[in-house]
Amino acid sequence: MASRVAGDDPKVATFKDHQVITPDTRKLRRTVRAAMPGEPDQIEAAEQALARLSGDFRLWMNDECAKLDAMRRKIKDSPLSKETSQELFLAAHNIKGDSSTFGFPEVAYAADSLCRLIEYTPELAKIPLTIIDQHVDAIRAIVREHEREDISKIAGTLTQSLRAVTDEFLLAENKHRPDVLRIIRKQA
Repeated sequence: MASRVAGDDPKVATFKDHQVITPDTRKLRRTVRAAMPGEPDQIEAAEQALARLSGDFRLWMNDECAKLDAMRRKIKDSPLSKETSQELFLAAHNIKGDSSTFGFPEVAYAADSLCRLIEYTPELAKIPLTIIDQHVDAIRAIVREHEREDISKIAGTLTQSLRAVTDEFLLAENKHRPDVLRIIRKQA
């Protein structure tokens, strides 16, 4: 049974709309030590393991794109609700988060734009399905055409257009929410 030491509890700072939890890292620091001479380099071992898995990255990214596409089809059958928007957001967020690890960094910006669209739209049912389709199609196209030499340029142009459309929509939908407008403009 683990014993608790006074001071092991995380510090919690409570704000109006969120909390910041700062864990006590003293225990972790006590367990970390410098490598001994002759010990295998853990970072190198992790990089080698990652290299062995890299052959599967395209398959994994295609799976993530298939999940995103399935969510798009699901919301076409029923209005975008809080639940379905969270599923769509999660699918886009996973692509955004995995894109660099899987070797598809060009797709992160388009996935981020879709996340912003969902996160900052006050009435989800007002999001035009066309904008969602454009994001999903762009993400899938960038992944599909990833081997092209000019993919960075194409993805950049494509996602700039998506971001502009998204920002225009978000600015109009949030005109009565000055605090959100500041965030959107700051991220633009």
